[in-house]
Amino acid sequence: MDLIRVAIADDQVLFRKGMAAIVDSFEGIQTVIEVDNGLELIEALGAAEEKPHVALLDLSMPEMNGVETTKVIRKYFPDLKVVILSVYAEDRFVIHLMELGVNAYLFKNVEPAEVEKAIRTVVTNEFYFNNSFREAMNNRMQVKRPRRLATEDLWSDLSARERDVLELICKQRTGQEIADELGVSVRTVDGHRSSILEKTGARNTAGLVLFAIKHGLLDPSQTL
Repeated sequence: MDLIRVAIADDQVLFRKGMAAIVDSFEGIQTVIEVDNGLELIEALGAAEEKPHVALLDLSMPEMNGVETTKVIRKYFPDLKVVILSVYAEDRFVIHLMELGVNAYLFKNVEPAEVEKAIRTVVTNEFYFNNSFREAMNNRMQVKRPRRLATEDLWSDLSARERDVLELICKQRTGQEIADELGVSVRTVDGHRSSILEKTGARNTAGLVLFAIKHGLLDPSQTL
């Protein structure tokens, strides 16, 4: 990919302009859409000849907030990677957005280097989990421990190769890396991934990892 195109939706003009300037300072990354809210973003996406690869969304916006915008994006623009930038640090926000199909969740006080890392990672690997996400998952698991029994049937429904693929996905391996490690083609890996998505009901790769963590198939620390 020669250029990573980014859309930014945030009603705080100063923050949005600053974020656009930061994004444009990253090599090979460019802001192509800059709007006040989710509704304007959806309209801009529909009109764009070249769709952006990544959308940076504020969670709290007028007209259409980050949650509703994510739902629409997942329905009509499923290939667009969504990175939430928010001031909300509550675990429930982090987990809920991941369940909706968000590819990364960052707090607005992160360093620019982490924003760049998140953008590049969701493009190449579909999801980016940082320490804040892992802490949120650990906190949620302490409140309500998952029952392995609940997933035994699902785990047995997966073929041995699907289990291998899922475990490598959870370790943040790319499709090519998984193919190389298992000695199969990338197309075969994609086929296994699609089958796992269907069986688990996850919305995307990030959802697969979240599913594995919530149901005790993976410790959050293993996503490092």
